[in-house]
Amino acid sequence: MLETQQDIKKFFKHDLKLRHLRIIAMLAQLGQVSHVAKAMNVTQPAISKQIGEIERSLNSPIIQRQGNRVVFTPIGERLAAHATEIVQLIERAEFDVDAVHRGLGGHVVVGVVASLAPTLLPEAIKRLKVIAPSAVVSITEGHFNQLLPLLENGNLDILIARAWEPFFREGISKTSILKEPILVVAGSQHPLAVRATIEWKDVVAWPWISPAEGSLARQAVDTCLAKAGLAFPSSYIESTSLLLNFELMRIAPFISLMPEWLARHHAGKGDLSILPLQFDEILSEAYCYWRSNSSNATSKLFQECLEQASHQSRFTSH
Repeated sequence: MLETQQDIKKFFKHDLKLRHLRIIAMLAQLGQVSHVAKAMNVTQPAISKQIGEIERSLNSPIIQRQGNRVVFTPIGERLAAHATEIVQLIERAEFDVDAVHRGLGGHVVVGVVASLAPTLLPEAIKRLKVIAPSAVVSITEGHFNQLLPLLENGNLDILIARAWEPFFREGISKTSILKEPILVVAGSQHPLAVRATIEWKDVVAWPWISPAEGSLARQAVDTCLAKAGLAFPSSYIESTSLLLNFELMRIAPFISLMPEWLARHHAGKGDLSILPLQFDEILSEAYCYWRSNSSNATSKLFQECLEQASHQSRFTSH
């Protein structure tokens, strides 16, 4: 036992290398030695050798092979969790130092759907202003079909929106930045708030706060209701104002949709109730879109800030 403790102490003080951490973190992500080797542009025996070094130093196996995949032992699981966190911190440090070194300022114009503005943008803007204090950010809210033409004609540098079906447009690039379910909500005093079970037919009997007609969000809701054999409620208002929506749900029996983090945050404060309905992961993925030929360095930096913001702990479990 004493010998094992000494081995562990020696490993962390003297033997552990950054390459070990990168391999473990990537193995946790990819699950196969061959995939890790390909991603790191080395041979499989080279990766296996590094894993062997770790196991000999710890005097304990960290992985077990199951067919083509590997699974971590209990020691390997803890090591992988810490390795992933450390590698992310190192990448964040690299990002910060590089941005400060470049001394970027400039201007970036961002279009965003209302449901994503209060979750992703504050942290992304905060990070941008820390590393590029002279950068200016302009924000325009709207729904995807409104904002896309502005991106295409150059009036927006970045578009942040949810999507529920594949979207391809020549000259437009995209990357997924967040996966977060959409929840059905109502005011805390709504009659449905005390129900343990609810069906879609129950909520369409009440007035709704609707996404704009013709928007991707409205199309997604219509599709979800159609699967249940229902039409969108005839009693509704269209609003993308979160402040207005909260007040409407407080004083009247409106039903609405809200991203999980925002819904749980306000439900925890007693402002609203989350209704027990499944939305089938519709609109659960958010994307960042930009023009493929853009040369705006500040826009590229803000995209990196968005990616960093999406890694915040409040989102990582989704």
